Amino acid sequence: MKQFQTSCMLLLAASLFFLSSCGDGGEQKANSDTATVAPPETPVVVNTIDSTEYKMVTIMHRVTDFNKWLQAYEGHDSARLASGLHNYVIGRGVTDSNMVLIGLRADDFAKAKAFSQSANLKEVMKKAGVTGAPEIHFSVVKWQDTANVGSIPRAMTMFTVKDKDAWRKVFDDGAQERKDAGIMMRNVAHDADNPNNIRLVSALSDTAKAFAYYKSDAMKKRMADGGMIGEPKRFIFTIAKRY
Repeated sequence: MKQFQTSCMLLLAASLFFLSSCGDGGEQKANSDTATVAPPETPVVVNTIDSTEYKMVTIMHRVTDFNKWLQAYEGHDSARLASGLHNYVIGRGVTDSNMVLIGLRADDFAKAKAFSQSANLKEVMKKAGVTGAPEIHFSVVKWQDTANVGSIPRAMTMFTVKDKDAWRKVFDDGAQERKDAGIMMRNVAHDADNPNNIRLVSALSDTAKAFAYYKSDAMKKRMADGGMIGEPKRFIFTIAKRY
């Protein structure tokens, strides 16, 4: 009798275990059947175009020794800051590495112009090895592409047009043409005192194509249609330092 009771208890325990196992399996199947598969995430597209207007001062001059000049230039930072000028970029000419391009962001053009004409600045430039008179431009940047395109050469192009708005339409229409020629626009600006004096900075992903385009009939037509006066002045450089 005792043996029979023990056998019954073992049989009951086995039955409960079996039912419990079947119940878990059913629940797992139900959970599996009703699980929601998350849709793939949409890639985030970063907008690198900035149309926020800002003031820019560009200076071009030749130096006798770039490293000596750079040390003297950076030693004069506090004086520039006092005049609302902020270091932005320094470039060096491709054909003449001692030809230097300095880009500064400006808080106020009046202060910047006063600083550029100061006797102290002229003395500092002389000691730093600057030769000849610097070429200084005060520009209003209207458009900029902030995408990182690396260390490929840049071109700063300066020219005058009859009407900046009429020119801008023709310029914008030529975007694909420039892209096909390996020309990537970095910023579009005009002179602070004369908006018909245009200044462009572009990056050149293919210099052979870009230089060929500069001389092409397509480029000449764009220039004529845009009302350009005379020939553009172009400076090819590489980025030596960013701030």
